[in-house]
Amino acid sequence: MAPHAPKNGSLPPTGGRRRPWGGPAGGVGEAGLNAPPSRAEISGLVLAGGQALRMGGIAKGLAPLQGRPLLAHVIERLAPQVARLAINANRPEYGAFGLPLVADVVGGFAGPLAGLHAGLLACTTPWLVTAPCDAPLLPHDLVARLAQSASPPGGLPSGRRQRRLFVATSPRGPEPGFMLAHVELAPALGEWLQNGGRKARDWLAAAGACEVAFADGTAFANINTPDELARLQTTVATQSPAA
Repeated sequence: MAPHAPKNGSLPPTGGRRRPWGGPAGGVGEAGLNAPPSRAEISGLVLAGGQALRMGGIAKGLAPLQGRPLLAHVIERLAPQVARLAINANRPEYGAFGLPLVADVVGGFAGPLAGLHAGLLACTTPWLVTAPCDAPLLPHDLVARLAQSASPPGGLPSGRRQRRLFVATSPRGPEPGFMLAHVELAPALGEWLQNGGRKARDWLAAAGACEVAFADGTAFANINTPDELARLQTTVATQSPAA
């Protein structure tokens, strides 16, 4: 499915949810909100919808790392952790990876939250996890750790709904590109974007996101400049295959 960016940045009508990858949406009832989501209930979305201005406007996910595109590394790590996978992209080059492309619904390159919003509208499972296209070292247990945090040991007290938004944190702070979100957040996020909201950390705070701590900050290294890409080449070259 080729990406399509709306000309006026308007949202689809109520109930007009797009579903470009997979079958019908999973259940979103109370029972599903009071148990940790399983892999079958989680779709993955690689965020590649930005302009990459500091990289000279290239399709950042296509930049080579150890002979393969950055995006290929991300797909390799994220795909085994989710039920299905798609790419948030506003340019056609990413179609070469053979995955569904989900373009921003809110126009104007509104940032990673616009990608999350589009993914939530298109998602066919109750939950969606995101990862940036320029984070090739993302944790192999990213989704499991985020999902596990959705329900504390022993379960939730009767009548209490679990949180619907989780964000990874590292020693350098929150990592907003790495989120686990419930599809019921789509309308509120869409309204927030339409009202001019853009900063991911502001929305995470407003939405009451639960932080999930990861000790290895290197796992969340991402690329914004050619120099950072060069440094990551060295990091990856020194890692063992099992890292």
